[in-house]
Amino acid sequence: MALQAVFFYLFAFVAVASAFMVISSRNPVHSVLFLILVFFNAAGLFLLTGAEFLAMILLVVYIGAVAVLFLFVVMMLDIDFAELRAGVLQYAPVGILVGLIVAAELIVVIGGSVLTPQAAEAITMPIPNPAERTNTAALGDVLYTNYVYFFQIAGLVLLVAMIGAIVLTLRHRTHIKRQDISRQVARKPETAVEVVKVKSGQGL
Repeated sequence: MALQAVFFYLFAFVAVASAFMVISSRNPVHSVLFLILVFFNAAGLFLLTGAEFLAMILLVVYIGAVAVLFLFVVMMLDIDFAELRAGVLQYAPVGILVGLIVAAELIVVIGGSVLTPQAAEAITMPIPNPAERTNTAALGDVLYTNYVYFFQIAGLVLLVAMIGAIVLTLRHRTHIKRQDISRQVARKPETAVEVVKVKSGQGL
């Protein structure tokens, strides 16, 4: 138990310090790298609590896809971060409002679990014996049976977000010739072929 406590405080301290560096770093590339470090330490905390499935999801999905994608976008796109920081104050009221809502929700959840601990036990499903059913298999049983519709809705939300991001960031360049298949198929012989009558000896 002492060794687990040491690793817990180590992972927690590094995660909190890295999270602070994410919002305080002036270089956005450094912020993304600190974010990856936060994910690594959060995965270590999940492993200490026995949630190895969540730890692997955090490593594979968030570090292997999301964080690396953020890093590539920040490094490859020519973004004027000075211009972005100049208008950050106009979004401060909305950010403060969202922060207050999240803080209120956390206070309600933590306060409810402290005042009435039996409420948390009443809504949870029975945990199977780890010797008979692994944590990952038990989580999959619950996710794809009791909460399959919520799982599908979450996938649709992510799909809509991905399509919206593509639509918002797609830019068509006007000076580049592009193929218009519908226009090519719909053209008629009168518009496809131009007959030029040239007089003898004059050429084109």
